[in-house]
Amino acid sequence: MLRSWRVKLKLLLATVTLAILLSWLYLFVGSLEYGRFLLLPPCLGEQPSRDVEREALASRVRRVEEENQQLRLQLSQVQAEGSDGSPQWGASAEDGEPPGGAERSNRTACPKQRTVHKCELLHVAIVCAGHNASRDVVTLVKSILFHRKNPLHFHFITDSVAHQILQTLFQSWMVPSVHVSFYNADDLKAGTCPPFALSQARPEVSWIPNKHYSGIYGLMKLTLTKALPSNLSKVIVLDTDITFATDIAELWAVFGKFSDKQVIGLVENQSDWYLGNLWKNHKPWPALGRGFNTGVILLMLDRLRRLGWEQMWRLTAERELMSMLSTSLADQDIFNAVIKQDPALVYRLPCFWNVQLSDHTRSEQCYTEVSDLKVIHWNSPKKLRVKNKHVEFFRNLYLTFLEYDGNLLRRELFGCASLPSPPSDQLQQALEELDEDDPCYDFRRQHLTQHRVHLFFLQYEFLALPNPTDVTLVAQLSMDRLQMLEAICKHWAGPISLALYMSDAEAQQFLRYAQASEVLSARRNVAYHIVYKEGQFYPINLLRNVALANTQTPYVFLTDIDFLPMYGLYDYLRNSIQQLDLPQRKAALIVPAFETLHYRLIFPKSKAELLSMLDMGSLYTFRYHVWPKGHAPTDYAKWRTATVPYRVAWQPDFEPYVVVRRDCPKYDQRFVGFGWNKVSHIMELDAQEYELLVLPNAFMIHMPHAPSFDISKFRLSAGYRGCLQTLREEFHQDLSRRYGAAALKYLTAERSL
Repeated sequence: MLRSWRVKLKLLLATVTLAILLSWLYLFVGSLEYGRFLLLPPCLGEQPSRDVEREALASRVRRVEEENQQLRLQLSQVQAEGSDGSPQWGASAEDGEPPGGAERSNRTACPKQRTVHKCELLHVAIVCAGHNASRDVVTLVKSILFHRKNPLHFHFITDSVAHQILQTLFQSWMVPSVHVSFYNADDLKAGTCPPFALSQARPEVSWIPNKHYSGIYGLMKLTLTKALPSNLSKVIVLDTDITFATDIAELWAVFGKFSDKQVIGLVENQSDWYLGNLWKNHKPWPALGRGFNTGVILLMLDRLRRLGWEQMWRLTAERELMSMLSTSLADQDIFNAVIKQDPALVYRLPCFWNVQLSDHTRSEQCYTEVSDLKVIHWNSPKKLRVKNKHVEFFRNLYLTFLEYDGNLLRRELFGCASLPSPPSDQLQQALEELDEDDPCYDFRRQHLTQHRVHLFFLQYEFLALPNPTDVTLVAQLSMDRLQMLEAICKHWAGPISLALYMSDAEAQQFLRYAQASEVLSARRNVAYHIVYKEGQFYPINLLRNVALANTQTPYVFLTDIDFLPMYGLYDYLRNSIQQLDLPQRKAALIVPAFETLHYRLIFPKSKAELLSMLDMGSLYTFRYHVWPKGHAPTDYAKWRTATVPYRVAWQPDFEPYVVVRRDCPKYDQRFVGFGWNKVSHIMELDAQEYELLVLPNAFMIHMPHAPSFDISKFRLSAGYRGCLQTLREEFHQDLSRRYGAAALKYLTAERSL
């Protein structure tokens, strides 16, 4: 009996093999007649027929394929005898193909074909609010830019915080063929966005109670038909906790598979949430089967507008809220309720377009190989700490983009015309005008380098009070000075603005350091602005300008990260500003600088203690041994006995640390690395006729550290020192052009040295 069954099986296999070989031979001969391979069109999607003969041939091909499918079915039935295999829930099906069938939706025997035009502009919408989400969206954008081959237009719906952060980031990033638009989320919340006048305003989403951790911003995707431009017909909508593992153009191509009635593309939810069986009395919003996850959405905006989408979701939400009282998963609950009411609206995306790493997820059934992965969604509140048997692989993929050098993503899309960008064009022209044979080429090239800037990298909640005497400490640092942050925060209670020069990977190390520090994590009035590394010199004055430009108080204390201010200096400076009536005069208050050679120092609590330590030799006036000219004009001898502020005159190479109004002159960014970066700034303050006033009861102490790389280059390289001299001469010439005869004294003083 068994032998007879085996003979039948072999006969059936031979028949199937012969039929397939004959079919392929037939098709190959046909391809020679028509000059092209006829098996290619099914992979490329539907194509219009050009003549009757081709249509007839295609019909014959379909008949042969149907016969082959019947033979495969018979074979599978024979092989299944004696087995009890059961179908499993796996990758979502496309166009009605059953999951786990002969051709799963995440598998194909055809090579991938690009169905999106090379230069077609792809539109992506993202809702982003706050400091943390702004950091997350950068990683998402990096993963998209890494794989993309098309021009992109990002549409950000943001609050004021995310708007400032992302606008500065993209302006400084200058990625070719990337366009960015911003839409005010606060207007959408209140219903005051254009084209509606304030008198017509009605709340858009603020009336919906929402328990989800995303808050009101988790409902914003419902308003996109109204928020985005009316001439925008389709858009991909993404959550900020998404990571792409493929070219986003592949997802954009899925729009071409929508039927005339389908308007929303979604992946099925990969947990049991909407089945209502997670715990006793669990009552989710209505959904079609498992429901759909809205971390990745394809929206046909023009069709939705014609359907009256705004009224549709509003009526559904109002009806369901009568019994549900609030949403648990924000916009996702409302999208699912609408789809439950009208299932024809949805196009089911394959599940690899939204592999959901939430708790109790079934996402592992979406993939069997790395190549199956398209989009990873960290939709658990635990994010990278979520429990998943493949979480290490996913975490490493995420960390790759998190720490990836964003400068490498400034790639041109060859063959695609890009819109004119005046800043980019001006920068390119300036670079082309540089003489590469100039001995100081590297200095001039660094001056023109466009650094990416990520403002307010951590949570910042300081609200500038209407205090005309308030002051912010301004400084800059690199990774090797992080240890100073906690000490400065202990010495200075007021607001701080810091520019940090770091690589992408170092920025993440800093983030972990700050979050683990009890001192730093307790402060919300310290603004950290990341300036990403590029070039061979430390752009010290660019960093100072970034920190200075993002202060919110009327006055700023311009210092360096190596200095610890005396205890109580914040209050003392505010009182001094008021007593000296600084709002009514143009003055710079000098805080005398001292230094110690000891890494462990009992910090003086008063001027009297400092003078005692100065007399004992445990403290010195700053740079007394190596550069006395830098601070000698402070007149330390007079300061010892002074009880009131006293005025000093500018002298060559004077570089004190000062308190000035926030609108003071910017630092000259041509000075990079070591040398003349503060001297030039004090010179310009003097050229603008600032009074230089020394405070009698203020002081700061420089803490010892290893010499920087730039100061080592200055000491060892004659070429470095020669270029610095050239830059000084050019600065003098520019100063003379700006201030005329008043600037001649600086040139005279320079020549007399």
